[in-house]
Amino acid sequence: MKKLIIIILMFVGCGAFAQQSKPLVQFSGVIYDLDSNTVVPYVTLRNISEKKSYSANFKGYFSFVAKEGDSIIFSSIGYKRVEVIIPTNLKEKKFTVIIKMKSDNIQLPTVRVFPWASTDEFKKEFLTMKFADDDLEIARKNLSKTSLTELSASLPRDGREFSGSSFNNNHIGLSNKNMVQTNPLLNPFAWGALIKQIMDGDKNRNKD
Repeated sequence: MKKLIIIILMFVGCGAFAQQSKPLVQFSGVIYDLDSNTVVPYVTLRNISEKKSYSANFKGYFSFVAKEGDSIIFSSIGYKRVEVIIPTNLKEKKFTVIIKMKSDNIQLPTVRVFPWASTDEFKKEFLTMKFADDDLEIARKNLSKTSLTELSASLPRDGREFSGSSFNNNHIGLSNKNMVQTNPLLNPFAWGALIKQIMDGDKNRNKD
């Protein structure tokens, strides 16, 4: 019995020693996006065999010491995980790879946000809701007599109206430029017509 236990312990010890005696490897590489071919920064690298974690830099580059046969998991938010197993019996004690990570699109369920806390509040708001006027009703209100009167009293004239008024004034001024304005007090015919009207008025009074 003792010999059997000793043999089992020897096998376990040899297996553990063989596992510990795996050659060390300098594992390094760069991580790219599979679709855009741009670097993926700050990717987390998890050595499952050694239970250690590492991180790539902002250029997607990583480099750390591992062992032959170790399983490395690459993970990053928005990308699918990639697993790489370091091969054994390498001629050189280094292993360089280029990792291509594919984006992981997650379809989230549709969320509808309502401004009412309950169905009763919605019914209340719906029953008291005022419908907006259509285009025809809005045009009818804008062209009503009351609305036009208020606009004419409060709305200032625009540049087109000022230009038209200035043009009319200039036209009238040019038309009357060569006309002689006479004073009716200096017109003898006007005085004669006035005296005649006065005399005719006196005659009409005497007849009455």
